[in-house]
Amino acid sequence: MILTDENLAFNLSEWRNQNKCIVFTNGCFDLIHKGHEDLLNQAKAYGDILLVGLNSDQSVKRLKGTERPIQNEVERSNNLFKLDSVDGIIIFNEDTPTQLIAEIKPDVLVKGGDYTIDSIIGAREVIAAGGIVKTVPLTPGYSTSNTIEKMNR
Repeated sequence: MILTDENLAFNLSEWRNQNKCIVFTNGCFDLIHKGHEDLLNQAKAYGDILLVGLNSDQSVKRLKGTERPIQNEVERSNNLFKLDSVDGIIIFNEDTPTQLIAEIKPDVLVKGGDYTIDSIIGAREVIAAGGIVKTVPLTPGYSTSNTIEKMNR
């Protein structure tokens, strides 16, 4: 489900009342590939509910350049929904998920192995609130940016 300001708080309250462990990760997820799937499956294994913060089209343009995203946020969210591991998607306009993490207060924050715990945005806040932060290994050979670069050759 797409979670909005209107239904996010309600769903979080429901899940917490059911003692569900809420896991959060985020990214652009442009051109979903096996590396994305592996990351999301590993993230889901840390809890009951996997919420994915998805950078909006405008956010992706600022982060990746004017030619991105290849797929718009509707297409990217639809592709994420096809994955069994994803329980909810929140599209955010900021360049970082700082505000979203503060609002969700996940039990577990997960990023790929190209990050260190210290470099993960929101890690300090999650740990201070009693949550945990995990990195999961990247699947070698998969990168959206590299795929796009190859396509443009």
